[in-house]
Amino acid sequence: MPNPPPKVVCVGIAVMDHVFSVAEMPSRPSKSFATGFAEVGGGPAANAAVTVARLGGRATLWARVGDDAVGRQIRDELAGHGVTVDRVRAIAGARSGLSAVLLDGAGERMIVNYADPDLDTDPSWLPLAELSDSGAVLADMRWPAAAAHVLAAARARGLPGVLDADRVPDGTDCSAFRVASHIVFSQPGLAQAAGDGDLEHGLRVMAAETGTWVAVTAGGEGVLWLEDHVLRHQPAYAVTPVDTLGAGDVFHGAFALALAEGREPGQACDFAAAAAAVKCGRHGTRAGYPTRVDVETLIGEAVS
Repeated sequence: MPNPPPKVVCVGIAVMDHVFSVAEMPSRPSKSFATGFAEVGGGPAANAAVTVARLGGRATLWARVGDDAVGRQIRDELAGHGVTVDRVRAIAGARSGLSAVLLDGAGERMIVNYADPDLDTDPSWLPLAELSDSGAVLADMRWPAAAAHVLAAARARGLPGVLDADRVPDGTDCSAFRVASHIVFSQPGLAQAAGDGDLEHGLRVMAAETGTWVAVTAGGEGVLWLEDHVLRHQPAYAVTPVDTLGAGDVFHGAFALALAEGREPGQACDFAAAAAAVKCGRHGTRAGYPTRVDVETLIGEAVS
């Protein structure tokens, strides 16, 4: 019998996004009129899990939601996309996370997120034994205690442990940086962590500080990473961006799955960059996240 596809455990946040389409971003406090509206699931780890499932991997999400109608909606939507949600815990008395998203005509977005401080932060209940049949772990920084806990367990088992390092509130525990095998920063996340907006210098600072493989996604500039102390660059695939919401999360999910499949980090960056480009070229919800055929087709067109 053929081997099952690799499993990726995604750890972090799951929310509902209220997405308002607008002609342009407001430049000052005012009343704006939306041209469209969608209510879709969001959150870095949750979006990455959907990406893994859409690309043909087995995706499991470890997360917390409130014991409310929104929490049930979050779980049901994820399950509908093929994500295993048995370990998405409903916290009694807490409210599920929500985001208000403005999406303009150029595909750029502005996000305001609410996370209930009463969501239990203790990760000790997470079933680390279930990593035994996993190919990789991905964690976001929206549940930092869990990120450090699970990435340390992944390292002990010799599994790739990818940290999605976006900007975090001041004072956040960043101990997960020391146990991840691969850290992929957003531009704001790298600038915050390294204290420097220069991408190459920031990568070198964080590589020296963490002792691990580091990369940064740079939107239309592609992705940069260090390989044997040499700066490498994967250009962005050429698409007309219409919706960048969740593109970074798609990159992280595709990158983790590629590592789980045994690809080298540079190859994984190429695969993930193509997946993110497909996402940017489409309007819509998670149903429009890339499939394996979508990604392979775009890569094939680029080299032909």
